[in-house]
Amino acid sequence: MVKSFFATRIYSAPLSPAAGTRALNREISREAYIFRDLDADGARWSEENYAGGYTSYASLTDIHRRSPTFAALERAIDKRVAGFAKSLGMDLQGGRLGMGTCWINIMPTGSHHSGHVHPLAVISGTYYVSVPKGAGGLKFEDPRLPMMMAAPPKLQPTPEPLRPVIEFAPKAGRLVLFESWLRHEVPANRAKTDRISVSFNYEWI
Repeated sequence: MVKSFFATRIYSAPLSPAAGTRALNREISREAYIFRDLDADGARWSEENYAGGYTSYASLTDIHRRSPTFAALERAIDKRVAGFAKSLGMDLQGGRLGMGTCWINIMPTGSHHSGHVHPLAVISGTYYVSVPKGAGGLKFEDPRLPMMMAAPPKLQPTPEPLRPVIEFAPKAGRLVLFESWLRHEVPANRAKTDRISVSFNYEWI
């Protein structure tokens, strides 16, 4: 008998019906460029660390407290995070998971984000605002990958639960949630227009 253990769960679903996110996405996109144009510190950091794109990750990480639009996004995501935490069997012991940081990502053609984790957070995620055809997905790697030095390759096609790397194709209006220790990356944007997303970390409070 073969059983599966040590599950790695990833949540992916539309934030709401498409008609309900179009106006929200237009406003987030408009404000994202305003923040970018005003964020000199973020522009300098992005020039050195974000491969041709812009992120407020190192400068403005409280966007959800600065803008009613992003505050509304936070409220919508809160419910999904609570449900995801429950599905993970988390015992919050009377506390809750709250959005600690939230930042903007604008990735033009060729921009990418190399592999990383989100330390000191519990659940992280991304909400997709604008995803042109050809924009890179969101890749996750098996957390055991560094220990598989002598493992043979997988048969092709490999069943999804057994793949060492999984890529989620982003869509505007879609939300992806994952535990913050899970290593992930964003391949280069091959589209001719910007890919815009909002990323965030939830902390146990």
